[in-house]
Amino acid sequence: MRALKYLALAGLLGAAVSVQAAPVTYKLDPSHTMVLFSWNHFGYSNPTADFGLGEGTLVFDEQDPAKSSVDVTLPLDKLDTHVPALDKHLKEADFFNADKYPTVTFKSTKVQPLDGHKFNVTGDLTVHGVTRTVVLAATLNKVGTHPMTKAQSIGFDATASIKRSDFGVGAYVPMVSDEISIRITTEGSVPKAGAAK
Repeated sequence: MRALKYLALAGLLGAAVSVQAAPVTYKLDPSHTMVLFSWNHFGYSNPTADFGLGEGTLVFDEQDPAKSSVDVTLPLDKLDTHVPALDKHLKEADFFNADKYPTVTFKSTKVQPLDGHKFNVTGDLTVHGVTRTVVLAATLNKVGTHPMTKAQSIGFDATASIKRSDFGVGAYVPMVSDEISIRITTEGSVPKAGAAK
C-alpha cells in the first residue's frame, strides 16, 4: 500500500513538472504592442512610423526557450506616422504598394537563447511580397500573472535593422536611407477559456 502511495505521489509530481514545463501560448495585445520603424530623411530628420499589430501569437517555453516561436501579421491599413499625407504616400506603389500587398508578416524559424533574458529570434519577414531572413535581438521583460487582468502574461522588447531595398521598397535611396531601424515592444496574455479567438 505504501509503495502504491509513493508511486501515486511520484506520478502527480511528474505531471506537475510536465505541466510547468509545457510551452505556453500567448495572444499578443494590439493595445500594448508597437512595431516602430525609423529612417533618415535627406540627412535632416529621422521620422518614425508604427505598423500596428493585427494578429500575433507567441509560444514561450520557459524550460526550453529554443522551442519558442512567434507569428505576427501587421496590416498596412494600421500604418501610422502621425502625418496623414505621409501615411498615404507610404502605402502607394513606390513604397509598400498596400493595395497589392496589404500586410507585413513575421514568422520565426529559430529561437536562440543567449545570456540572461536575451534571445536571437530568426524568422521570415515578408514585406511587399518579398520574404527575407531577419534576426530580432529580443529581451524578455517579464513573465507571470498580470496584476490587473490576473491572466498569465508576457512582455518582450526587440530590435532589428534591415535594408528596405532588399524587399523591393527602394524609392529615393540613398537620399532617404536604405537602412531601416526597427524597435518592437509587446505584451501578450493567455486567452481566457471560451474567449473569442
